[in-house]
Amino acid sequence: MSGFDDFKKTKEYVVCIDSDGCAMDTMNIKHIKCFGPCMVEEWGLQQWQDEILKSWNQVNLYTVTRGINRFKGLATALKEVNDTYMPISGVELLVDWAENAPELSNPAVKEKSKEHEIFQKALSWSNAVNEAIEQLPKEEVRPFDGVKEALEKIHKSCNIAVVSSANPKAVKDEWERFGLLDYVDLLCTQDMGSKAFCIGEIKKKGFESSKVLMCGDAVGDMKAAAEKGVFYYPIMVNHEKESWSRMKEEALERFLSGTYEGGFQDTVLREFLDNLR
Repeated sequence: MSGFDDFKKTKEYVVCIDSDGCAMDTMNIKHIKCFGPCMVEEWGLQQWQDEILKSWNQVNLYTVTRGINRFKGLATALKEVNDTYMPISGVELLVDWAENAPELSNPAVKEKSKEHEIFQKALSWSNAVNEAIEQLPKEEVRPFDGVKEALEKIHKSCNIAVVSSANPKAVKDEWERFGLLDYVDLLCTQDMGSKAFCIGEIKKKGFESSKVLMCGDAVGDMKAAAEKGVFYYPIMVNHEKESWSRMKEEALERFLSGTYEGGFQDTVLREFLDNLR
């Protein structure tokens, strides 16, 4: 599962599954205990931390921007800090990079760190986030109810690829700890490219667009699926157990029988977007 070259299509269908906030109940704890607090620490924002952390969580967890890339989230938060609380040197450079760079990752921001201190601090923050995630109590990181049972059923008729923008070590450790990797044929993480890129590379293995389903919890996942012309199934925030049950009992059968497109997909997409408003 080390990369695209090692992945072989063995079934007619493939289901791509996001990790944080979709399969793994990790998104809330990572943002609430790691991402936001590490930003407050890196930029010395303790004076306004309650308001800043509330805004961070709203943007990254509970609205249509849920699940955006960590550096996009950082740029959005620091622009708000600059406009509302205190000046942030170089924030306009970070915002421009986050909006236009072809790759948003630790190696990419490290390359930019030669240009301005804000990129050095962004890299320091991102590394601190990864370290904080490593230190989270293991018992607080677990799959959502119903995930393992759904994966077991899906894998009987479909290849399964994890398609996540999270840290590769964290994803591998979390899926391995709960025996979920037993059902996974390919592991795509932050270091392998965007979700849309990964879906595209998976399609190149010989999967027809109508036989690829992306399962995610954020608008970015939906857009990645649309960009590559494949189906999307949403796991809805605060309704994860019900979403996985529906995947196992209805969505999978529709996907395999060719009745996913149209009314069913339109319905689940509408419910998904309404849930984030």
